[in-house]
Amino acid sequence: MPPEPGSPDDWMRFARSDLELVRGPVRPGVLPETLCFHAQQAVEKALKAVALSLGIEFPYTHNLKALVGLLPPHISVPDAVRDATELTDYAVATRYPGEYEPVTDDDYREAVRVAEAVLLWAEQVVASGSAA
Repeated sequence: MPPEPGSPDDWMRFARSDLELVRGPVRPGVLPETLCFHAQQAVEKALKAVALSLGIEFPYTHNLKALVGLLPPHISVPDAVRDATELTDYAVATRYPGEYEPVTDDDYREAVRVAEAVLLWAEQVVASGSAA
């Protein structure tokens, strides 16, 4: 049975879906920029699931630093989650053709690693209702 629409579990379901897309196998013709966008989306949705599970309202933003900043001071936020804020650029800047630094395979692998760490943490927080 699917989770209640809009619930933290539902947001985590969408976050896991984005993460599965980026884990591969990578199909020919898929740009690393596209994969990194989905890594960012996985993190964004996971952070929003955490916020919801803690009763925190959040803005509809792609800015991961802003989302991490919403978490109360008593919440233990691992370095991997704080580091994930660097994925924010993948939400917009590299989503469309234009002027930006090319995304490398190393960038892609790092984005996947970070997204996996954030989702692991978020799953624990959502399951317990706190990050203590």
